[in-house]
Amino acid sequence: MKRRSLSYALIASAIASLLAAPAAMAQSGEIRIAHVYSKTGPLEAYGKQTALGFMMGLEYATQGTMTVAGKKLVVIEKDDQGKPDLGKSLLAAAYNDDKADLAVGPTSSGVALAMLPVAEEAKKILLVEPAVADSITGDKWNKYIFRTGRNSSQDAISNAVALDKAGVTIATLAQDYAFGRDGVKAFKESIKTAKIVHEEYLPTTTTDFTAGAQRLIDKLKDQPGRKVIWIIWAGAGNPFKIADLDLKRYGIEIATGGNILPAMAAYKQFPGMEGATYYYFGIPKNPINEWLVANHYSKFKAPPDFFTAGGMSAAIAVVEALKKTKGDTNTNKLISTMEGMSFDTPKGKMSFRKEDHQAMQSMYHFKVKADPAFAWGVPELVREIKAEEMLVPIRNRR
Repeated sequence: MKRRSLSYALIASAIASLLAAPAAMAQSGEIRIAHVYSKTGPLEAYGKQTALGFMMGLEYATQGTMTVAGKKLVVIEKDDQGKPDLGKSLLAAAYNDDKADLAVGPTSSGVALAMLPVAEEAKKILLVEPAVADSITGDKWNKYIFRTGRNSSQDAISNAVALDKAGVTIATLAQDYAFGRDGVKAFKESIKTAKIVHEEYLPTTTTDFTAGAQRLIDKLKDQPGRKVIWIIWAGAGNPFKIADLDLKRYGIEIATGGNILPAMAAYKQFPGMEGATYYYFGIPKNPINEWLVANHYSKFKAPPDFFTAGGMSAAIAVVEALKKTKGDTNTNKLISTMEGMSFDTPKGKMSFRKEDHQAMQSMYHFKVKADPAFAWGVPELVREIKAEEMLVPIRNRR
């Protein structure tokens, strides 16, 4: 009886294996990529650009086949709505239930910070694009995290190029969460000559900037020399409304970094304003950007935007890594492949720094031109700030 029971058990096991085989074979012919981003929520505009750019990037990098090493690329989209807890649970579901081999996203820095431990627990890669906070590749980092998006330090160092001069007094205006606070912290560290006299943090939902602006004015109005309010803001709300309070009466200027084209409509009222940007479609001169601009115009009758380029860069990074591993999605193999890996993007060459997996990349010092042909203030290139010029701190505790 024991022998017969054992035989039945072996037969049952064999049948189960045969039934499972087609599913396993189907999966072995796929590479599953979860894209967790803000399809809705406060950063919806950014998320949708990233998603579009990511799919265009896969198309470009695979020459339209959507395959790598004979394996089909399957993208699983998930909407985190800009909510950290939701992003965290969606990523866990992507790794565990959807059997994602790796993940890309999210849009919000707050969501990203909630997702980092999930990648570590699952022992699978999370390629961060476009969340910016330094802490993502800093003190909250783990070895499964890579980032193609720029970080707060890259933003800050490049913006300091335009503002860090003798006789300049600066007050900062930022959103009160990881993106804003990490951005100001990095900016302060980058300022060596100018003087920072005040930091103003407002809720991400702010629409009335009057009280905050008044505090900024009070700190700056009696300062000698050039006086600047440096703004770091993402998503809803228009902090440039503070210009309506007649800042010129106090000799106060506004400065900021690059942004999406709709947000840069506000820049048009500040011709000559200087800052630095991650991307503007008219600046980089290379074949990938030419392809992106031409195809985006062809499909959407408009230029690609800030985060479209970022999504494309993330997709190219994924495909390049998978090409190098010949389609092998083993996490440790991907990590060793991607550490130090260089790849071409719409911005030119990027390289993942081995120490923290942050993509080293160029930024662009610009000056705003009010051109009647465009609905936004055009960021004309002053100069490209190359990756090797920026001493971006390594902030993790590896």
